[in-house]
Amino acid sequence: MEPQDLAHCKEAIRHGSRSFYTASLLLPARVRDPAMALYAFCRLADDAVDLVQQKADAVLRLHERLNLAYAGTPRNAPADRAFAAMIDETGMPRTLPEALLEGLAWDAMGRRYATLSDLRAYSARVASAVGVMMCVLMGVRDANALARACDLGVAMQLTNIARDVGEDAREGRLYLPADWLTEAGIDGDELLARKEKPDGLSRVIRRLLREADRLYLRSEAGVTALPLSARPGIFAARYIYAGIGRVLEHRGTDPFAYRARTGTLEKVGWLGLSMVRTAGTLVMPRSAVIYARPLPETAYLVEAAAQSAEQPQDWSDALYATLSTLKQKDAVRREALRSARERTRSPAWTG
Repeated sequence: MEPQDLAHCKEAIRHGSRSFYTASLLLPARVRDPAMALYAFCRLADDAVDLVQQKADAVLRLHERLNLAYAGTPRNAPADRAFAAMIDETGMPRTLPEALLEGLAWDAMGRRYATLSDLRAYSARVASAVGVMMCVLMGVRDANALARACDLGVAMQLTNIARDVGEDAREGRLYLPADWLTEAGIDGDELLARKEKPDGLSRVIRRLLREADRLYLRSEAGVTALPLSARPGIFAARYIYAGIGRVLEHRGTDPFAYRARTGTLEKVGWLGLSMVRTAGTLVMPRSAVIYARPLPETAYLVEAAAQSAEQPQDWSDALYATLSTLKQKDAVRREALRSARERTRSPAWTG
């Protein structure tokens, strides 16, 4: 990995993902540097879809960039070159970044989630896949440790979703489980049109945060399976992200009124707690929770990365099917726009 490419990735993460950047300060350099390349590419991928109107085109371009990186001929950009170097150094299973890309394709399609299981499947792709890739960077391929990394990824994504309900609604996005909204008497389409928190939403968000808390606790058992030098950084990520949920609750669980953030002093406190928790792993027995089965929605990620796993099924087929659907939806949208422009230009519309 070229020093200038790594420096670019670090700067991108410092501004684009401050929570991860803070937690990464406790990682050893041999893990932190490739992790910066990984997160920079993931940040680039997320922004490439999130910040543009032509989302389908953005996902398809990302797929091509991923192909180039795995072919060893990355696009001539710092994040792409660093990501390709990371792949070469670690032997990163392709299933994992492809899972992330599939999650971004779901975003581009405006997909909604009927149940918590559906939402966990999305979270597995956009967050747990990154957690498993982090394990690969650390040289950890034990299936039980990978399952707990997946738990942490889902928990962090559920926290993000709870925090961003208002912001997502303004962008026309809705991630909360539809069956939970129905139970709370909230219509999803009406929620997207609102500018303030509807009655019953606090209950839904607290329910989502409780699910996240359950998975944060499960994830802790996996930290003891990581290299000692990497444990403080992962504990820090766990506490910093969970802290976002606590801030949201303490301020009235109203993501329409504000975006929950944690302060510098809070982050410093969690870094200290992470060091204490790491010291505890040296004397405390390993928790039996580490042997809990992976979430059904994350099991395929564990299978893809586990050292003892058989060759997993070709998840590229699933990705290609998703991309094909995305192309079809985009073609329909483009045709509708073309027809609308033609009607506007026709004499019947000019009187």
